[in-house]
Amino acid sequence: MTRPAPKLADFEGDWSIARHIDDHHSGQKGHFHGTARFRAVPEGLAYHEAGLLTLGQALPLTAMRDYLWRWSAGRIHVDYADGRPFHDFDPADPLAHHACDPDDYRVRYEFGGWPHWTADWSVTGPRKDYVSRSCFAPCHRRLT
Repeated sequence: MTRPAPKLADFEGDWSIARHIDDHHSGQKGHFHGTARFRAVPEGLAYHEAGLLTLGQALPLTAMRDYLWRWSAGRIHVDYADGRPFHDFDPADPLAHHACDPDDYRVRYEFGGWPHWTADWSVTGPRKDYVSRSCFAPCHRRLT
């Protein structure tokens, strides 16, 4: 039996993240380990990610990012923290594209093992050429 696609509210709570990066442009591999929190706000869910990023042989550094996830017209819209659109996807067919001229970003979310899920990114262009896989697992989840 196929599990229904997650709804926006299903993401609310804390998640652990393990991200692996293969940067073809620099020839480096990297990894990120941290947490993400989806917190309810009037517009949807505020996403905050923080952890340690290691690229190649460099010392780990603290990395953070923020987004706004919101629901509209049957799709999840992911916006940058300042409100600019980043990408959107249908949770039942979770592919998305973001053109950031001259680079091109493509992501495939995988929710088949919910509540464990992944985001696979492929980024190409003259300035960037990498793939990454982010694996999310529930931490302390809100009770429903």
